[in-house]
Amino acid sequence: MSPGPDARLLDARQFDVRARAPLRLGLAGGGTDLSPYCDQFGGAVLNATIDRFAFAHLVRHPQGRIGFRASDIGGEETYDRFDEVRLDAGLILHKAVYRHVVETYLDGQAPPLIVSTTIDAPAGSGLGSSSALVVALIEAFRVALDLPLGPYEVARLAFEIERVTLGLAGGRQDQYAAAFGGFNYIEFLPGERALVNPLRAPRAHLNEFESSLVICFSGQSRRSDTIIQEQIDGLVTMNPETVENMHRLKADAGAMKEAILRGRTREVAEILQRSWVAKKKTAKGIATDCVDRLFEIAMAKGAWGGKVSGAGGGGFLMFCTDPENRYRLIQALNAEGGQASSVKLTFDGAEAWTVPR
Repeated sequence: MSPGPDARLLDARQFDVRARAPLRLGLAGGGTDLSPYCDQFGGAVLNATIDRFAFAHLVRHPQGRIGFRASDIGGEETYDRFDEVRLDAGLILHKAVYRHVVETYLDGQAPPLIVSTTIDAPAGSGLGSSSALVVALIEAFRVALDLPLGPYEVARLAFEIERVTLGLAGGRQDQYAAAFGGFNYIEFLPGERALVNPLRAPRAHLNEFESSLVICFSGQSRRSDTIIQEQIDGLVTMNPETVENMHRLKADAGAMKEAILRGRTREVAEILQRSWVAKKKTAKGIATDCVDRLFEIAMAKGAWGGKVSGAGGGGFLMFCTDPENRYRLIQALNAEGGQASSVKLTFDGAEAWTVPR
């Protein structure tokens, strides 16, 4: 625990800070960032952040209490004392970050704040929204308290809070994608090491890939923990099929990285499709009737290939198509009950700022 701050300094802080962290598309390698796979074999994922964000806002509570709010899901909790802030139910992500900051950096002094958030995607979207939310909260406190945390430290802390403190099942890629932003090939090595490699692709190649992209919300939000736990169980027991398909997913991340760097968008689509076939073999429930139906429609309307972003079971799908066909593909998916649109890549990671007065 760091030395406690001067109480007068803590009281004098403005605590009117906003932050945002980008959501991501999981393009290839998802699942290889799970333990024990990455601990034994090393994992590799390719992801890209998009123009959807998780937002956080810290402001002093006018009644001197402690409040947590998630406006997009209608959640709100208020407490009179710090010891009432428990992590067994409710807005556990908000409360876990707040508790960590108070106990680690503020020597138990709990500032009276309203900690509020919103996310540009529904829960269970497959865009890494929960981890982006935690990263945004940490980034807001980093700026408010001038904490010595770089993007690696922010990502690692977000992982620790989600996976260790709260025990939520999941991998490692989402926290690093949100903290760093951009188009990244991320390696997860034994010894809890992570290496973020930004893709230095020509902008024309990235523009062509972006112009080919269509994302589509299936209308089904899902809990990923059941799917992820089945994948983990298969890895713990070294189920041959699970391990073999994880190896394929990792190889696809490297192959897709090379295809992006060379501007081969059609090859990217083929790898997406190949990864989708392998991913479906790592756990039950990754594909659903709704997801399969949208895939059939997309392929019939000219998609070159696609996959689900995230663990599966619903959430967002992504497809690559000829940019000249993108509008027609979006219209066809929307006509069948999907929520499809184009999407823009982003290249900045989490950021926070003091609200101007």
